[in-house]
Amino acid sequence: MAKKKKETPQVLRPHAEDAYADELKKLQKIDDRQRPKNWNLSPWAVVTYLMGGTLEDGTEIEPKYFGNRRLIEIAVATLVTDRALLLIGIPGTAKTWVSEHLAAAISGDSKLLVQGSAGMNEDSLRYGWNYAQLLSKGPSMEAVVSSPVLKAMQNGKIARVEELTRIPSDVQDTLITVLSEKILPVPELSMEVQAIPGFNIIATANDRDKGVNELSSALRRRFNTVVMPLPKTLDEEVKIVQTRVTKIGASLDIPAKAASVKEIQRLVMIFRELRNGATTDGRTKLKTPSATLSTAEAISVINSGQALAAHFGDGTLKANDLAASITGAIVKDPIQDKMIWQEYLETIVKERKDWKDLYRACKELL
Repeated sequence: MAKKKKETPQVLRPHAEDAYADELKKLQKIDDRQRPKNWNLSPWAVVTYLMGGTLEDGTEIEPKYFGNRRLIEIAVATLVTDRALLLIGIPGTAKTWVSEHLAAAISGDSKLLVQGSAGMNEDSLRYGWNYAQLLSKGPSMEAVVSSPVLKAMQNGKIARVEELTRIPSDVQDTLITVLSEKILPVPELSMEVQAIPGFNIIATANDRDKGVNELSSALRRRFNTVVMPLPKTLDEEVKIVQTRVTKIGASLDIPAKAASVKEIQRLVMIFRELRNGATTDGRTKLKTPSATLSTAEAISVINSGQALAAHFGDGTLKANDLAASITGAIVKDPIQDKMIWQEYLETIVKERKDWKDLYRACKELL
């Protein structure tokens, strides 16, 4: 009797190279432009993969990033050179999303990731030791536990360093030799690992978190910095939220109807006005809360609202489903932010036509 083929378990969030494998294969097939050594795609194809478009054979490439194409072109052009790429911006501006998709398109592997944190040591960026091997065979390359950065150097791939400015300054500077000389010394073995073509680093950082560690001037010079902006227009931000909510909702199997554009528009308008400190028409100045109120936060609010609507409502996203998540996103400081939110509700939301339901729902939670 033939054995049953073992099914691949469904994962909550597949890596970019897995989720968009078909698109990457099709781009590789038609991509006849010059590719840097060890790149899976040409720079043109990498940008097309991120920004979307229609290929010559009619294949539609889904946009991964909605924004200024030139920013992505600059980012890709940087990775062609010997300089590393630093994506910087406030939380929620798609820095991690862009870095993952760049690594997937260039190297076919977005998993060479170092997650920066305040408690990191140099081993996370260099290498550690397998102590069982070390005791039995002594110092050798077999006993070395390679960091994602070291693996990327050995295989000519892109390594990703998330939240670079959360890493202590002395640990950050471990990257200086790697980025300038393209080598990683292993003094215990009296040797060094040299990077092969295709290796580079994409780092992300934000300047809004507490506990940010400034980059040394020596390290900053090794990076080309691209500032990731918030969406310029309301319509652009609504489109991003709508697209990402649909994708995330499908992966989580949330049995709710698609959020209406009206509800997304209302939420995005609230976030943009509080973020900018003025109403959309510019007539009323507003106090700004301590929360970032980014596009990513808006996506989270809609997803939470859809979960409430699906499991505790009639499946259609309404104002009362959004109210709790909106309040939670805005009111981070229970005193200052709460006052700012109450004032906004009374002076702006209450006075807007067709916003009475949202006003009542939010007021009930304060």
